[in-house]
Amino acid sequence: MKPHETIEDHVATDEEACSSVYVPPLQLTEGRPPPIAANGGLSYMSFDRDGDAGTGAAIEAALDQIAEGHAKAFIDWIESAPQGPIETKWGLGFREYEDCLDYILANKIEAPEGGLALPLRYTVYERPSYSIVSSNSLWQDPAREAEAKLLGEAEEYNRSRSLYFPQVVRDGRRIGEYYPGLSVDSPECMDKLGVSLAHLESSCRNFYDSAEVERVFYPEIEKLLLEFFPDATDALVYNHDVFDKDYQGDRTEDQDAKNPGVNASYVNLVHNDLNDNSGRVRCRELLTMNLRNFGREQHYTEAEAEAKMSRRFMSLNLAKPMETVGQFPFVLCAWPSFADQPYITNYRIYDDRVGETTRFTYRPDHEWYWFPRQKPTEVSMLKCYDSVTDGSVSRWSFHTACIDPTAPADAPCRKNVVVRSYVFF
Repeated sequence: MKPHETIEDHVATDEEACSSVYVPPLQLTEGRPPPIAANGGLSYMSFDRDGDAGTGAAIEAALDQIAEGHAKAFIDWIESAPQGPIETKWGLGFREYEDCLDYILANKIEAPEGGLALPLRYTVYERPSYSIVSSNSLWQDPAREAEAKLLGEAEEYNRSRSLYFPQVVRDGRRIGEYYPGLSVDSPECMDKLGVSLAHLESSCRNFYDSAEVERVFYPEIEKLLLEFFPDATDALVYNHDVFDKDYQGDRTEDQDAKNPGVNASYVNLVHNDLNDNSGRVRCRELLTMNLRNFGREQHYTEAEAEAKMSRRFMSLNLAKPMETVGQFPFVLCAWPSFADQPYITNYRIYDDRVGETTRFTYRPDHEWYWFPRQKPTEVSMLKCYDSVTDGSVSRWSFHTACIDPTAPADAPCRKNVVVRSYVFF
């Protein structure tokens, strides 16, 4: 039986077998459209087989999608389109950054003071997608070599189903000009827009030393979060990434040693790290299993975790530069401008879980912000998940890295540390 077929029957039939696997309730924002997702948005945890957390079903669905051929046909459509802009139902898209930038200049698209007019890269594929993470044992299994080849090719398709679109990015430090009375460094800004700015003088001296980051920087960020959100009762920083294109040292990732390595590339695609399902799944994994947690160890019982998660909680990413940002800045999109837009689920398949991230298609009225030349004492904050679903607060932001066309040719690439956290109320 395919994962997308007779979902209700599957869940009812296998209820006892799945009782030890946490299946998150799909908690959509009231009045908002359902996601573009497999299984009607139901988590793959619902298709657990002997404790595999639905990973087997997800891989089968990925192979089914390849066999269907729609994704490859979509890539062929993009590649065979005439040179120049591609007409999409949302507007003109461009295969190359430079072509989109030329269009912006030719049409004199301008940004307000402190802002930018620039190309941003969006997916143009309105179907769920699948990614088999590099640590998945499938890649090293000789018996699954044929499957691995197909899935590896499909991952390349994932990267190709996107185009650049012209956008205007506003100066986030001027949010009060666009929303009178709203301060960018306030919890009210996070509630309304899903983005905000904090300030921190860190005592961490070497952000390439993962042990020092965890020992010094994690507690600093937890303290910052508790001060920023006065109603919060607990904050947990659970991992981090370091970004530095020009780093000359060892970049090797070592999850067992809680060392994320050093990233040489910047994620140049509009996305969000979590969604309705994965925001809850990731939180529960941390609380009850301490799974892939670089921070304070968590040892909650399932009942204790349920009680903690029955109140409001949210996930935030926080980014702090090591030096003033010159090139490849972050840009963040404000919730009200896309709240009525369905997200597109990307399934990340591990050996023991199916993570869910989200992608979005272009809209000309997306409200983007950045912090020009962000300083080492400034911490940009973006919401990845909020458990409040009644529409009274932002559920998340989405974000991407971008190329600043106004930066000097020798501007240093962004060197920063990004931490992921949960805040509980």
